Amino acid sequence: MRTARRRWTKELPNEVDGIAIGASGPVLVHGYDPPAGGKWVDDVIPGKLGALALDSGETLWFSPCEVGYGRGFGAGFGGEGDVVVLGPSVQGHRAVRMSLETGELLDAREIDAFDEALVQDDFCHLVMARRIWALSTSDMTEAWSYARAGERYHMIARDGDHLFAVYTKKATGKQGVVVLDARTGKLKGDLVGPNQSLVHAIAAGSGSVTIVLTDIFEALPKTVLRDYLIDNPDADVTPGGRLSILSHASAADLGSAPLWFDNLEQDTDESPEVLISHDGGRLYIVQGASLEVRELASGATLGEVTVPGLDEHVSWRVSGGAGVLAEETRLSIFEIPD
Repeated sequence: MRTARRRWTKELPNEVDGIAIGASGPVLVHGYDPPAGGKWVDDVIPGKLGALALDSGETLWFSPCEVGYGRGFGAGFGGEGDVVVLGPSVQGHRAVRMSLETGELLDAREIDAFDEALVQDDFCHLVMARRIWALSTSDMTEAWSYARAGERYHMIARDGDHLFAVYTKKATGKQGVVVLDARTGKLKGDLVGPNQSLVHAIAAGSGSVTIVLTDIFEALPKTVLRDYLIDNPDADVTPGGRLSILSHASAADLGSAPLWFDNLEQDTDESPEVLISHDGGRLYIVQGASLEVRELASGATLGEVTVPGLDEHVSWRVSGGAGVLAEETRLSIFEIPD
């Protein structure tokens, strides 16, 4: 396996805890200065936000940020030449808007605490254990809220009008994936029913949604499963024994056949953490320091590289054929197979 080529590396003056990257423009880097001895009084360490040029790593600006280091984080680009950052502050969780050009603070609003957030130019989608909700990115007012009795929510992913959320059915401890209208919060239904021992990862974009799960045969429509077992009579159908990957068209009717599915070459009790992301019609799969690239529409493997430091990353993003890797105090851009 070849090693990915590094475009540039930038040593940063502070610890990194989050990054964001869009189709164009700079890389956003959120970080903080850890106190001596690792001790501080409040639950939150004050934060900093910087913008680095994607092509060179040049620092465009670095500014103190109302959002600090603690529980929950999200960052991205608004639709009005602004940067949006969500997370904890010394006065509760906040949504902050800053100038993309200079880093100047434009607005700050108090928001509810959350575990994970997606920031896009129209909505910020947030999730915590008991609910999922959306904020209007332009003014940070709540647009909708969703909760279903007996469920606990985890990861979220979005493709256009479709928002996908991993949830646990409290009565059984099993996990599934629910689909909501990203603009209104209206329930569309379950993409995967609550029949999974664990959903490891989810990603969406480019017209599809991809899920890494443990019980692939429970997630398949009966007709698809029947045809697969006819073609593969020796298939191991033991639940939870192997990580699998499942890809659906985002707008497909619920209960329809997936675009494709496959087993990952890892046992569930031996595999490293699996991360996935979509970009430009490609699926990127991270396991340890290995990055595998597949065609999103078919699942065909296009290439695999080793990315130095990826197995110890703080954050990892892919955009425009480049991989952005954040380590403790370092940011690197790598070329990846297309």
